[in-house]
Amino acid sequence: MKEKNWLGTVLSFATECRLKMIFSVICAIISVAGGIVPYIGVYQIIVLFFDGKQTVNGILFWAAICLGGYIVKFVFYAISTMLAHFSAYSILENMRLKIADRLMKAPLGTVLNQTVGKLKNVIVDRVETIEVPLAHLIPEGISNLLLPICVFVYLMMIDWRMALAAIVTVPVAIAAYAIMMKTFNKQYADYIESNNYVNSVIVEYVEGIEVIKAFNQSTSSYEKFEKAVESFKEYTLNWFKSTWKLMNFGGSVLPSTLVGTVPLGMYLYLNGSLSPAELTMCLILSLGIVAPLTSFTVFVNDAKAIEYAVKDADEFLNLKELENAHEPVELNQYDIELHNVSFSYDADKASHAGNIENNVLHDINLKLPQGTFTALVGPSGGGKSTVARLIARFWDVGSGTISIGGVTIKKLPLTQLADTVSFVTQDNFLFNCSLRENIRLGNPQASDQEVIAAAKAACCDGFIGNLDNGYDTTAGEAGGKLSGGEKQRIAIARAILKNAPVVILDEATAFTDPENEDKLQQSIAALTKGKTLLVIAHRLSTIKKADQIVVLEKGCIAQTGSHEALLEGCKLYKDMWEAHIGAKNWAANNEKEEVKRYA
Repeated sequence: MKEKNWLGTVLSFATECRLKMIFSVICAIISVAGGIVPYIGVYQIIVLFFDGKQTVNGILFWAAICLGGYIVKFVFYAISTMLAHFSAYSILENMRLKIADRLMKAPLGTVLNQTVGKLKNVIVDRVETIEVPLAHLIPEGISNLLLPICVFVYLMMIDWRMALAAIVTVPVAIAAYAIMMKTFNKQYADYIESNNYVNSVIVEYVEGIEVIKAFNQSTSSYEKFEKAVESFKEYTLNWFKSTWKLMNFGGSVLPSTLVGTVPLGMYLYLNGSLSPAELTMCLILSLGIVAPLTSFTVFVNDAKAIEYAVKDADEFLNLKELENAHEPVELNQYDIELHNVSFSYDADKASHAGNIENNVLHDINLKLPQGTFTALVGPSGGGKSTVARLIARFWDVGSGTISIGGVTIKKLPLTQLADTVSFVTQDNFLFNCSLRENIRLGNPQASDQEVIAAAKAACCDGFIGNLDNGYDTTAGEAGGKLSGGEKQRIAIARAILKNAPVVILDEATAFTDPENEDKLQQSIAALTKGKTLLVIAHRLSTIKKADQIVVLEKGCIAQTGSHEALLEGCKLYKDMWEAHIGAKNWAANNEKEEVKRYA
């Protein structure tokens, strides 16, 4: 498959600023033209002196021409740079928004398989590297390329031999740079890989610093961090050492235009081919080629930085999206049915030659009638959370179908499915905004009174009232103040506010405080009244009253029934129940012993 051109990818995000980019280029060209004018003015002044016709008015006239050219160059360069910066930041904004949108539409597993370090590195750092080169590559790159060309043409008009002499060092410098560039792509790719690794290690170290301290692993963890940083430094220095000789040689040779122009110019002057004014002007012009050409070599590295940044971003820009229906479907019922559902997190391996060993679910057939309470239980790794996430369509099934109200969920627009299903997990994330706004995520149009009502129903109002700023307390501050159970109740308050007809609670009561468990069960009952409810729980006491309990083991349904029926007919469920009751009794006895000890 043909590799996508990085420049085409960048320009595809520049649609809304295309006119700005065009005007930026035009202004850059006008700026270059203005930069040529002072050379013409200086030449005319030199001619006046050599011809003995110098007058104050004549000199002032051509000096004004030079000043006018400089002003044109400066003003139009500034306009070009400003327009280029607007374009660059528009492109950055569009790329980041597109990546975020793609991540939202991609299967959840695809996103979760990316490290936080890589996501941060690409979306923040790699995309940001595009700005400086792009903002300057347009005006400066064009001017640094056009100006030497214009100067060369001007020299050709004076004497073609002097024009060639002015660029005699260019092929030598290009040869040096060409040798250096032979391994540039591989070395730059290794540099980016090393940079990604050190970024990931830094993010991991900072995010895990609490665990590192808790388990007294600061020495070994810091050693890993230190080695990653040291390795990155060594690689960067070694790369520089391998190129500095050729780089310095090229940088020294390229500006040495006088090596060709001085001897040839003197020869042509002596044999009468060049006048003193023409010789002087040729020497000045030859020096004018140097700075733009030297600056232009910098843009080779900048262009490569953009290429790799776009390549990294392109991986996320082209993530496979979940198929999304466009027309909403009218749902009259909210019963859920799984028919012959199999699923693997590695779909390619699972589908290869009919291999089913990688499947985490095997031919699941299950019906959740509308308005009923279904519980999924079983050993860890049995596929309980996978079933819940497939219903919410965080992934697509490998085979089989899932339907709501008789409609396959693939035929529902993702937004409609999201409105239909409330999903509360055990890992409840609070955004860095007020608790009020965190709850309001369930329904952005909800009033403050509705938010408070939902918080009361979820038993949140009491502990929120004890916080210094109440509902206006930010989650960033509350992160260290709220217990796991309190965070769960915030998440349940969101679900209550959302008021979706299907509710999935994936270990949503796992961290509930024992003294609040009864209250939370009441709030869940209020939340799920008349709704289709699916609960995944290890605490079996929370699902005793379920209409049906489904026991999952190794990706298969072992048995289905009520609590009483499973105690009688399912050994696995009975063992789990006895273990659960034993753990509760042990905790209760320990609590009594503690009370006696301190009485």
